[in-house]
Amino acid sequence: MTARILVVDDIAANLRLLEAKLLNEYYEVSVAASGQEALATVARWTPDVVLLDVMMPGMDGYEVCRRLKADPDAAHIPVVMITALTDQAERVRGLEAGADDFLSKPVDDATLFARLRALLRVKQVLDAWRLRAETARNLGFEPPPGPSLSVAGARALMVNEDSAETKQLQEVLRADGVDVSSCTDPMEAWETLQDGRHDVVLLSLSLNAGDALRLASRLRAEASTRDVPVVLVADLAQKGLVLRGFDLGANDHVLRPVDPNELRARLRNQIRRRRYQERLRADLDRSLEMAVTDPLTGLRNRRYMRRHLDGVLRDSGAAVLMMDVDRFKSVNDTYGHAVGDIVLREVAERVRSQLRAADVVARYGGEEFLVVMSGATVEDGRIVADRLRQAISAMPVEAEGRSLSVTASLGVAAAEIGANGDDVVSAADAALYRAKANGRNRVELAGPQDWPHGRAPAGCGVAGGAVDGGATGS
Repeated sequence: MTARILVVDDIAANLRLLEAKLLNEYYEVSVAASGQEALATVARWTPDVVLLDVMMPGMDGYEVCRRLKADPDAAHIPVVMITALTDQAERVRGLEAGADDFLSKPVDDATLFARLRALLRVKQVLDAWRLRAETARNLGFEPPPGPSLSVAGARALMVNEDSAETKQLQEVLRADGVDVSSCTDPMEAWETLQDGRHDVVLLSLSLNAGDALRLASRLRAEASTRDVPVVLVADLAQKGLVLRGFDLGANDHVLRPVDPNELRARLRNQIRRRRYQERLRADLDRSLEMAVTDPLTGLRNRRYMRRHLDGVLRDSGAAVLMMDVDRFKSVNDTYGHAVGDIVLREVAERVRSQLRAADVVARYGGEEFLVVMSGATVEDGRIVADRLRQAISAMPVEAEGRSLSVTASLGVAAAEIGANGDDVVSAADAALYRAKANGRNRVELAGPQDWPHGRAPAGCGVAGGAVDGGATGS
């Protein structure tokens, strides 16, 4: 796995040593000899991971980490602090500044590369979501507010056979408002996690080690649990299992005897990253929804409908209804666009209420609407079109104290599997214009003359005819 690694240390010998090790593993490496240089390099070069010395003159590693995590453009970059300090309080201080882990000098190669692989996996996922979210923002969709720094309300699952340790760690995490449930069996844990409601898993390696690591691997392999952070709880002698756990997908670890403040800091970081990823996913889902939705009526838009129709015609036949609100321009000209918008919203709601769940309706443009009825015949389309016509004309639309009579004209065409979507829409559109020309407030069925080249494709159920509402529109 290639990646960009920034190494920050004020001692040249340390820089050269780490640079050589990383280059030997085919990473791209840049170095910085001070905190200010590190911040400038991050802004210019955008590394995938920062290996950051703690003790530096001027700006120490804690301050560098805090500044990186406060920068929206750099906050997602993992930071690993490298230090000769052994005081537990210093480790917690770094984790609270936003560091993802600590490595002790001299750096153990196996631990270094296992942590890099684990952090880079997580960052690759976040980068993919960030890129999609950035694309959505470039299209004009504003992102929702970011997740809260508080982890209160988060849900954790502890998988541990030691009931005394489980109780102790539950009490520690409840101080942050984390709701901790527990189980002793990896299979039970797997079933529990299928509800998708947990933010983090604490997995004890004191279980049968093979079972614990198999659970970690399975959580990463399945789509339903792939993004749930896994934090290993291990004995000091279980270093090899911890490193194997990282390769199988674990996100972090804590060693016994567990320091309460370190545990809380590590879980806060994991939960916040999880929530950040969820926010990016929600941002994308919202943007995609907006991209295919008409903002005025809440119906699908033309872009969505054309793709939907093409997909329907690949698998089944369909009836297509093209509808136009009669004399809508006069509504806008007489009463203003605000009233016109009310009319369109009301028409959209009346149309939606008359359709099956499987039918899709879109605002096709202006006062035009398009309905696609999967698997429907031309006769099905005619019946539904007349129902829509009656639903629209049955009651006036109330708008800003006015009671407006509104009618609509519809054209219907049907096609079987393999038909061209443009052709069937064109035929329905031609039938619609004939309905307008023949007096409005009526339904016309597409005849052979309405299809491109003067004839309908074989099997398209063409039937001429009309349903007349006996009115001339609004």
